Amino acid sequence: MSEPVSSNGHVSPFIELGRADWAALAPTMSAPLSRTEIVGLRGLGDELDLVEVEEVYVPLSRLLSLYAEGAQKLHTATSTFIGEKAAHTPFVIGIAGSVAVGKSTIARLLRELLARWEDTPRVELVTTDGFLFPNAELERRGLMERKGFPESYDRRALLRFVSKIKSGAPIVRAPFYSHLAYDIVADAEIVVNAPDVLIIEGLNVLQPPASGRSLAVSDLFDFSIYVDARSSDIARWYEERFLRLQQGAFSNPKSYFHRFADLSEDEARARAHRIWAGINAPNLEQNILPTRPRASLVLRKGSNHNVSSVLLRKT
Repeated sequence: MSEPVSSNGHVSPFIELGRADWAALAPTMSAPLSRTEIVGLRGLGDELDLVEVEEVYVPLSRLLSLYAEGAQKLHTATSTFIGEKAAHTPFVIGIAGSVAVGKSTIARLLRELLARWEDTPRVELVTTDGFLFPNAELERRGLMERKGFPESYDRRALLRFVSKIKSGAPIVRAPFYSHLAYDIVADAEIVVNAPDVLIIEGLNVLQPPASGRSLAVSDLFDFSIYVDARSSDIARWYEERFLRLQQGAFSNPKSYFHRFADLSEDEARARAHRIWAGINAPNLEQNILPTRPRASLVLRKGSNHNVSSVLLRKT
């Protein structure tokens, strides 16, 4: 275990645990995920296996369940102190990181693991994709080439959604985003029913308040995770994922990216490189990576997609 020192010589607010030290914290789980379940959870290109789950994500899920239990006890104590009835308030976890870093797989995995702990049986997951402006609106604003940048989201709607969750509202609705259509589906929605834990996953969920505003969605998180890796590794993972999609999902005529289905491998790699260099890399460097220090915990991945160390903010 070590205390990382930043480039300017200041001691980091995080405690860093190597993979072996973190794995040693793993508790016993009565019903761990099976290999079949893990395959169903992992995204394209993710090298998730049973060892990774047991050594990295089981201890993380237990830590999160303990945080959630502690937060509920504090909420109850505070309500008792001020003479009010303690209403149920979901524990909200934010998960941030670059495109292709594997955060969606981690979010799905934590949803399944957290639900297996006694204190957090009801866990739901919402991605911020549903709060992107519809493509027609992005076109109107000239933002289609900046889709995924902070300004491409309806941040007011996302803030209202999380505020309702934290207020204890029994039913809260969120827009539905189709990755096939690459757009918001007007007549569909996601319904969140007062869970014990709500996971919110997205590129920019750890952004500070926008200019002129006093509150950001990240201010409403009880715990936050940043999925980290070298930019060069993420760029390679993105290209590999693009090729898999080009050979699979893009072949569907209903896919927004169907026009890429007939590209040769060299053409597909070139297209992936241009998209990464023109959109995803600038978004990572300008908007996503600067939010890393705001996280409660950082999962640092190696070039093989496996977590090599964990940085936990000191409490």
